[in-house]
Amino acid sequence: MKSKAFTRYSIFVLFTNLLVVLWGAVVRATGSGAGCGSHWPTCNGVVIPLDRTIETTIEFVHRLSSGMALLLVVGLFIWGMRLFAKGSPVRLGVILSLVFIITEALVGAGLVLYGWVADDTSPSRTVVIAVHLVNTFLLLASLTLTSWWSTGRGPVQITARNPIGIGLAVGLLGVILIGITGAITALGDTLFPAGSLSEGFAQDLDPNAHFLIQLRVWHPVIAAVTGFYILFLSARIASLRPGKDIKRFAWFLGGLFVIQLAAGMVNLILLAPVWMQIVHLLLADLVWISLILLSAAALELKPASYPIKSKSPEKQRAYGLE
Repeated sequence: MKSKAFTRYSIFVLFTNLLVVLWGAVVRATGSGAGCGSHWPTCNGVVIPLDRTIETTIEFVHRLSSGMALLLVVGLFIWGMRLFAKGSPVRLGVILSLVFIITEALVGAGLVLYGWVADDTSPSRTVVIAVHLVNTFLLLASLTLTSWWSTGRGPVQITARNPIGIGLAVGLLGVILIGITGAITALGDTLFPAGSLSEGFAQDLDPNAHFLIQLRVWHPVIAAVTGFYILFLSARIASLRPGKDIKRFAWFLGGLFVIQLAAGMVNLILLAPVWMQIVHLLLADLVWISLILLSAAALELKPASYPIKSKSPEKQRAYGLE
């Protein structure tokens, strides 16, 4: 059985969370993380701030959208658990989605309550930013897999004897590492902006520079190495597993990575303006989602349609089942 209504809703939830992630980057890039002071979940000690600066508005909008995303995931969890029977991978997807949206909120709260926002340059903020990025990727992966599995596709299986599975696992770890170094680089660009490209290179080569500046030099190196690996891996999987979905995801992923690498160069040349940082992050998230879909298609255990709890025609029509 397939639930088109549930699938459409899960895609909407994924899209909404993607927008929340991008707006979170706006908060960081504009230094608006302290727009609500050190208060959480209230903003400057009140539920709805009336005296708003631009920083307060940006941060308050982020909190509102994050709260809406949380409610949407809760709805996805309830619907998925009610609709799909035990044994369905959709249940695993909605459970993981709920777990990671909660941890996402907790990490965001920690950033505010401990003051790891605005102009803070502490190592603690860097570590939490990396944790935040990993959690975001896991949340997007869970929502993506929920949508994929809700169409009746089977669970994934990774074994030590499956070279494709091992190759994809390495690729996933590589993209996560790109994301972590990218988040650290974006933070460094925000806190220590360069007036020119030559000044930026001088900062990178200065042995006395802040550790955030010293770390950002690794991002383009890791991105280039991982990018070429992903291009090779995508082409290899497309040739070994000539399924329609696999070929589409493989070539789409390869194309996205090329665009992402080009966007990284443009971001560097333009000295990381806010709009380009958002574009760069959007492409990174799309690369991650595409790699998750390629992995799910290439490592699918078996095509399957998992039963729902009620098979009555009336309830099937109500749920949008076919």
